[in-house]
Parts: sequence; structure tokens; C-alpha cells
Amino acid sequence: MLGIDDPQIWLAYILCFISAIGCIIYGALKWNDDSDDGEAE
Repeated sequence: MLGIDDPQIWLAYILCFISAIGCIIYGALKWNDDSDDGEAE
């Protein structure tokens, strides 16, 4: 499929996409989080 025969390569691609989606979801949930945890402004 798509010229990639090695299942380990597919696993790496799938894990990269899952982590990217997870980061997007986390960022969307925390976008307007107004908790002041000591960040310098």
C-alpha cells in the first residue's frame, strides 16, 4: 500500500499522526486556560 511494505514504517507513521492529533486536541482544550501557574509575562 502506497509503496510501503514494512509494517514497522506504517506503525511509525500511525503513531506520529496519533501524537499530532493528541497535541492538537490538548492545545484546543487548553487554549483559553486562564490558570496562572507562574508564567512570566
